[in-house]
Amino acid sequence: MVSKDLSLVIPVYNEVDNLRPLLAEIHAALDDQGLDYEIIFIDDGSRDGSFELLQALHAEDGRLVIIRFRRNHGQTAAFAAGFDHAQGRIICTLDADRQNDPADIPGLLDKIDEGYDVVNGWRVNRQDALLRRLPSRVANWLIAATSGVRLRDRGCSLRIFRREVVQELRLYGEMHRFIPELCSFAGFTLTEAPVNHRARVAGASKYGLSRTFRVIVDLFTILFLRRYSDRPMHLFGNLGIPLGGGGALILLILALRKIWAGLAGGWDGFNAYQIGSRPLFSLGILLVILGVQFIALGLLAELVVRTYYETQGKSVYTIRDSNACRTHADRHR
Repeated sequence: MVSKDLSLVIPVYNEVDNLRPLLAEIHAALDDQGLDYEIIFIDDGSRDGSFELLQALHAEDGRLVIIRFRRNHGQTAAFAAGFDHAQGRIICTLDADRQNDPADIPGLLDKIDEGYDVVNGWRVNRQDALLRRLPSRVANWLIAATSGVRLRDRGCSLRIFRREVVQELRLYGEMHRFIPELCSFAGFTLTEAPVNHRARVAGASKYGLSRTFRVIVDLFTILFLRRYSDRPMHLFGNLGIPLGGGGALILLILALRKIWAGLAGGWDGFNAYQIGSRPLFSLGILLVILGVQFIALGLLAELVVRTYYETQGKSVYTIRDSNACRTHADRHR
C-alpha cells in the first residue's frame, strides 16, 4: 500500500545516544520539503534502552513506526522488515549512528527525479579509521571487478529506492552488502551521488575486520545468483564435463598403453605393464568421480530451481515497461 511520499528505514542496534539527535536532523532536513513521510525504526535486539527511547519518541511524533525484533538478526533482516512495512512511494535507508547526514536526502531525491531507480550514497570524505577504510576499498574493488557493477562506495547505507525496487529485493543472510548488485542484476538503473560522512560521536561501532572475509564468501553467492540462478547445470556441467572427460581420457590412454604392451610383448608384456599402482590411474579415477558428482549435482540443482520458480510463480524475466493487457497469471488460467 502506498500512502506516503517517503519512507525512511533505519536499523537500530544499541544506539540510544544517537536516536533523538538523529530524529531532530531528519525533521530539519525534510519538514520544509513538502513531503508526507514516515520514519521506520527497526530495533534489532538492542539492550541499551534504545527501544524504550523509541517508544517515548513515538509518543511525541506519530510519524514514527517502531518494529522490534525478538533478538539480534542483523542489518539485512532489519532492512527487509523495513521494506515490508514501508508505505512510501520512495524508500530511503540510512544508519542510526548519525554518520549518514539526513541533510543529503533531498539531493538524493532530486537524482531519483532524473529517472534513476536507485541512488547510492558515495562517501567522498570518509571519517572512519584506516583499518575500516582499507578493507572497504579492497572489497569495493573486488566486488566491482567480479560483478561488473561499478560503484565507488557500495558500503554506504544512505540510499534511495523507488518502491518497485524494494518489492523485487529478496534479502537473506547478510545480502544487504550487495543491494546495488541485486538491483543491477534485476535490471534497475542506479547511480551514485556524493554525500556527507561524519565521525561517530556516540555509541560503539558494530563493524570489524571479520566482515571482510564474510563479504568474500557472500560474493560467491551473488555471482551464482547473477549468472546461474535459473540454469545451474551450466555451472556444474561446465565443471563436471571437463573433469570427467579428462579423467576418462587418462584412463583410456593407460588402457591403450597396456594393450599395446600386450601386443608388443605378448602375455608377459601385458602383465608387466601395471597401471593400478600408477598415480595417473588414481588421478583418472578421481577426475571421473568428480565429473559424475558435479553433473549429478547440476541435475539436482535444476530440479530445485524448477520447483522454486513453478511453485512460487516466479518469472525468469523482469519487465520495465509494457502496454500488454494480459498478465502472466491471466495467460496460465
